[in-house]
Amino acid sequence: MFKLIASGLGGLVLAVALSAHATPAPITIKIDNFTFSPPTLVIPVGTTVTWVNEDDVPHTAVADDHQTFRSKPMDTDDKYSFTFATPGVYPYFCSIHPHMTAKIIVKAS
Repeated sequence: MFKLIASGLGGLVLAVALSAHATPAPITIKIDNFTFSPPTLVIPVGTTVTWVNEDDVPHTAVADDHQTFRSKPMDTDDKYSFTFATPGVYPYFCSIHPHMTAKIIVKAS
């Protein structure tokens, strides 16, 4: 089940709720018009997130710590996937366009 929630700052938050024994469904984050959509994503542990560049310029998805995940530059229609195995808050950005930021919140099952 997916639930779309409007945040207090006008951004969108996508929260994913699952039953206790369900395998998390993969989630797609779209990159378009120099933004990550949704800008905040709440997911359970074990979810695979795929970034898809729908913009006409290259972008990356890089964890703020530069270690947890780091895509190569993605051209138009390129994809990058990462599976989140540990609960926590994962802010990230585009290393080519550092003003592009977002975060993923991973909840324990």
